[in-house]
Amino acid sequence: MPEGTSTAALVAPSAKLIGFWQCWAFSVGTMIGTGIFMMPALLAPYGGLSFGGWLLTAGGSIAIALSIGRLASRTTRSGGMQIYVQDAFGRLPGFLVGWSNWVACVISTAALAVGFVGYLNAIVPGLAEAPVYQAVLAVAVIWTVTLVLVRGVKDAGFVQLLLTVLKLIPLALVIVWGFVAGKAENLPALNPTGDNPLAILSATALLTMFAFLGLEVGAMPAGNVSNPTRTLPRAVVTGACTAALVYILSTAAVMMLIPSSQLAASTSPFADAVSGLGAWAPPLITVGALVSIVGSMNGNIFCTAQQSMAAALEGVAPKILAKLNRREAPWVSLVFSSVLASVLLLLNYSRGLVGAFSFLIMMTTVACLVAYLMCALAELKHSWRSAYAWSAIAVIAALYSAFAVLGAGQESLIWGLVLVALGVPVFYLGRQRLGIAEAAAA
Repeated sequence: MPEGTSTAALVAPSAKLIGFWQCWAFSVGTMIGTGIFMMPALLAPYGGLSFGGWLLTAGGSIAIALSIGRLASRTTRSGGMQIYVQDAFGRLPGFLVGWSNWVACVISTAALAVGFVGYLNAIVPGLAEAPVYQAVLAVAVIWTVTLVLVRGVKDAGFVQLLLTVLKLIPLALVIVWGFVAGKAENLPALNPTGDNPLAILSATALLTMFAFLGLEVGAMPAGNVSNPTRTLPRAVVTGACTAALVYILSTAAVMMLIPSSQLAASTSPFADAVSGLGAWAPPLITVGALVSIVGSMNGNIFCTAQQSMAAALEGVAPKILAKLNRREAPWVSLVFSSVLASVLLLLNYSRGLVGAFSFLIMMTTVACLVAYLMCALAELKHSWRSAYAWSAIAVIAALYSAFAVLGAGQESLIWGLVLVALGVPVFYLGRQRLGIAEAAAA
């Protein structure tokens, strides 16, 4: 532990309960959420150049994954990005990265629960006209996932792997059907808008970059991973590559199945794409979307608990957040994070707060990208004198992260940085209270 950290009453996770595939599933399952199911329709107006945006985003995200994987190979402590940045730049920068990631995951959990109920509206008659029942169901899904996670890291890893496999099945169906029954003439023109190709690449890269948020989750539970210095880098990098492959192939498949003029107006492109398979296929896609959301939520709640537990273990958050049950689940952190997500969700169902909720999502996206930038800089600090190839990858990851942050827009950038800055008083207030408590105990 870092110098100055009091850990006498804390026990870090140590049981080696999960391996490569569970860590891979935490990354892939968190990344592939609701966004992919609308992405082909969003990209259709940009034509064939949109694939350039996918490739640019995938390349930048894989560079980030390589940098995070390299950082993960140097530690066996749980906590992910907070630990990497703390070791490179100190306790405050590390805390701010952890703080930003934690807040982002709490808000994302609430947003995913809202999205889950939104998809349920399509298959449950009358639910769309019953906001109270929607709120109850949304809170219920948060706590169902939380109870699974409380059962321990091993069960959480198994459930995440199962959900990831289940969510990939309908996507694989779309990909196979697209390349079997799709028509090349349905693909959009290379540049139907006639705009500057560089401007289109930039716009599509900004649309697709959000699909890779969460790639780092597979590296969070280092203390519970078998051979973490080898397993975590492989899991995070393989996870980012898996997501990139699924995103690009599924987008191409949908575009080959649906003419671009129809695709741009579609509200359910994946369901429309498989309608030729029979009446059973569109509902399967809806179920796949629900499974995808639950898997992403499982990863987000897992991340919030691991992040707050790591902050407690490093001495920058209340010790109770590091309390483990007999299955090595940080149950206090899980309950605390899910309570906050539930409150935020219920506020979202209040009249007039939907816009504010969307605004918070934009803020936290910027905060996540700032965390990726800091990790890239941390890897550059480690490698710039001794490993030139890794230094080059870290520079690419840093440039891509900075590009993505700046491309999010001035308002989102300013408020995202405000969110990061709000962690500064939280850090010093927490340190002061911890110091007082430790002095009283002595």
